[in-house]
Amino acid sequence: MQCADRSRVTFGLALVLGTACPVGAIAAADRISGDFITRAERTGFRETSPYEETVTYCRALAEASPWIDLQSIGTSPEGRDIALLVLSREGFFTPEAARESGRTVVLVTNCIHAGECAGKDASLMLVRDIAIGHQRAALVERVILLVVPIFNVDGMARFGQHHRVNQNGPAEMGWRSTAQRLNLNRDWLKADTREMRALLAVWNAWNPHLHIDTHTTDGADHQYDLLFAAARRQEAAPAVAQWVDQMLYPALRRGLAEDGHLATEYGGLVDRQDVAKGMRIWPQGPRYSTGYGAIRNRPSILVEAHALKPYRTRVLATYSIIRHAMEELNRRPAALPDAVEQADAETAAFGRTYDPDVRYPLALELTDEHEPFTFKGREYRRELSEVSGGLRVVYGEGPVDIPSRLYAKLRVTAAVAPPLAYLIPPEWSHVTELLRVHGLRYEHLDRAVRGEFESYRFSGEEWSQRPQEGHHQVSFTTELITERRTYPAGSVLVRLNQPAAKVAVHLFEPESPDSLVAGGFFDQIFAQIEYGESYVLEALAREMLARDPELRSEFEERLRSDPQFAASPRARLYFFYRRSPYWDDHKNKYPVARVTGPLP
Repeated sequence: MQCADRSRVTFGLALVLGTACPVGAIAAADRISGDFITRAERTGFRETSPYEETVTYCRALAEASPWIDLQSIGTSPEGRDIALLVLSREGFFTPEAARESGRTVVLVTNCIHAGECAGKDASLMLVRDIAIGHQRAALVERVILLVVPIFNVDGMARFGQHHRVNQNGPAEMGWRSTAQRLNLNRDWLKADTREMRALLAVWNAWNPHLHIDTHTTDGADHQYDLLFAAARRQEAAPAVAQWVDQMLYPALRRGLAEDGHLATEYGGLVDRQDVAKGMRIWPQGPRYSTGYGAIRNRPSILVEAHALKPYRTRVLATYSIIRHAMEELNRRPAALPDAVEQADAETAAFGRTYDPDVRYPLALELTDEHEPFTFKGREYRRELSEVSGGLRVVYGEGPVDIPSRLYAKLRVTAAVAPPLAYLIPPEWSHVTELLRVHGLRYEHLDRAVRGEFESYRFSGEEWSQRPQEGHHQVSFTTELITERRTYPAGSVLVRLNQPAAKVAVHLFEPESPDSLVAGGFFDQIFAQIEYGESYVLEALAREMLARDPELRSEFEERLRSDPQFAASPRARLYFFYRRSPYWDDHKNKYPVARVTGPLP
């Protein structure tokens, strides 16, 4: 929901902002910033504001400054509004106005894990310093800033002292998951949650040039205040990856250092008990914000403030990185918009001509290649624990530079030639709904089509024992097939001649690790619907053996070479059932077609 009349923006709250003056009682401009001190600042960064107080603070900011509009982008499963602050010096408070203005749009999301609050407090302080105190007014000279202070609003409502055992403050904070116990940080592509669908509607409407996703780390102790990452190399469009490498990263490293913060690229230790073994920079799949930004042709920066640093340090480091990203956008205002425009144009070319030799990467993994890297760690020792019975790490206070290795070289493990379009039967409407959620253009066939289409047959399917984010993941072997199929009127056609085409590719290509098939959205295709009784299959098998010598030879060879098969009466009978005309030819076949030529 966009609120044109800000006096109508209501969240059903009536809290007073600590020591802040009531809205409308501010007498002088030079007092405004002081009146809008955050709870974090007021308590010496011992505390952070809960949901209701945060929204009240946002409302006060909007009512005090003509540069700020407060909007609700939707409600959570428990009925809480998800607030969005829009900051524009000229009052470009709608997506249409933003596009007409030609301004660069930055989206900052905070508290996707509601216990990781540094980004929320940093963003509120930055918005205040731009629009109320005007100390940072230059940051929005050429930029429109969108801030979601609390994304996981139901998680923030579960406010308490004992939610993040690995984290050094604040005194109370929100909970990691949503009220439905789902992790929003894994929901970008599958978009199961109401919260994510609300945020993606903002993404589709505003089409931000840059996304910043703020977090707090877990993991080892070290000297770094902050770690950050964005999809690069084979993961991102070349023009966008070049902007990240050559402009964004140098600006962030330089600015953070000038502000007194030690930062490095986000990764994970090969062995937390032996730092010398190296650090890995993982590929970023589209289930995460970084990978999702990449397939939308936008840089999405993961910001990880170090959990063991004082809360003040974490907030100020996060403030610094958002500030310096915006400074870079103002310094060279055309660079990123030009890069994303080029990337969008190249992606839209997917649907213009089909080239089977073009390979788009679906999955990547780290190689064993590495380069020297000095890890700025803490003194530590390892000793046998009488509690756990294993080795434990004991950190000291002193800094130590540890010679190590950096693993960042990726290789492609799965790739595909993008088709011209995907064709989905109408009965899979729960899947096609995701097209709208991701802003993909699609159309419904007004007539049935019959022709030769590419698709996939699966085998060896196995499900994970434990659910992941509400789904049992399924692994399988894929076989590309071409067969004659009929798609009825009402089937959905997704043409790939559009900027969001990579989203469709990752949704519908089974070998993408985050595909809908791998996520369990097509599980019914693996179900066996009809069964054969043994006494019937016995007669059928004998008839087939009698009339087909080649089948008899194949059966006898299988008996000789596969003892497990030979010992199973059911497997032996089903050997014939699967080769008979009674077998369900639709089982294990993907209902989605790859359209590689004109529709019949």
